[in-house]
Amino acid sequence: MDLFSAGKLGSIALTNRVVMAPLTRNRAGEAGIPQDMNATYYAQRASAGLIVTEATPISAMAHGYPALPGIYTDAQIAGWKKVTDAVHAKGGKVVIQLWHVGRISHPSLLPDSTLPVAPSSIKPAGQAFTYEGLQDYVEPRALGADELPVIVQDYVHAAKSAIAAGFDGVEIHAANGYLLDQFLRNGSNQRADAYGGSFENRARLLMEVTQAVVDTIGLNRTGVRLSPVNPFNDMNDSDPQALFNYVATELNQFDLAYLHVVEGGIHGRGEAGPFDFNTFRKLFKGAYMANLSYDKARGNAAIACGHADFVAYGVPFIANPDLVARFKADAPLNEADSNTFYGGSEQGYTDYPFL
Repeated sequence: MDLFSAGKLGSIALTNRVVMAPLTRNRAGEAGIPQDMNATYYAQRASAGLIVTEATPISAMAHGYPALPGIYTDAQIAGWKKVTDAVHAKGGKVVIQLWHVGRISHPSLLPDSTLPVAPSSIKPAGQAFTYEGLQDYVEPRALGADELPVIVQDYVHAAKSAIAAGFDGVEIHAANGYLLDQFLRNGSNQRADAYGGSFENRARLLMEVTQAVVDTIGLNRTGVRLSPVNPFNDMNDSDPQALFNYVATELNQFDLAYLHVVEGGIHGRGEAGPFDFNTFRKLFKGAYMANLSYDKARGNAAIACGHADFVAYGVPFIANPDLVARFKADAPLNEADSNTFYGGSEQGYTDYPFL
């Protein structure tokens, strides 16, 4: 078995095991509505076994960057329907990544210039990308326990909206320093209630969200993403191995379509601490998607030895819409232009050459 073997993630049958990782590109239209160039971009990459879309806010309060698509209004659903139709017309499969950024936002990006929300009122180091340029993060407002069921329902509404938009499934984003990850790790969660302290308590919101989404759209269409040691967005935990070993074991109860794991740090923001991903992987009994700096050889090796069932690729898919064909042919890869990663037009988005 290798990257080019057919496979299945829950009820989603895939022609290969090369996954397009979620990639924020900041090119949505007004009011978070996906536009025609977004449909073109994703359709170009439909030869991936599976596309995981860019992280997509589940509510107006879930936003943290400019020009993000949403998945909570009828107009956004209609915009995404163009994307899913275009991908399916090319024989591809696509799931949407459901996102709440928590404290990694700024009042200028939120309704009525309100404060971002978080498990605890701990200001992250760094700056927010806003329509007015970089601005320092603010101290977020700690969510009350009575507010958390509303957030769970926001995930449910977004999951229903995703299915209405034609997606094959959803991925719950619990990684990279955003809201669900902020609850998991004790560098950002210093609560003294049922959602803080012990591993069980800190994982409670993730488990509630996962249960609610599974109950709504089915376990065979639901995945979860984790990043146990990614320091991005000022994240840390005092015992990540024990915490995430617990989380992986608890997620087994849902019989998920897959678990998607960032195996280290991203964006060069600080060093990721040590972590035994082999032990962690063995604790999760379902399909495992590995992600971080894999190339073709490492991807094939990870699948051959049983470490991974699927391998997700990020930047290579930005510059190589036909990445699967290039891997098969051992063809050279286009270089990605980092200057056009975020925001802008079709340049650096839909204009990379095919073989």
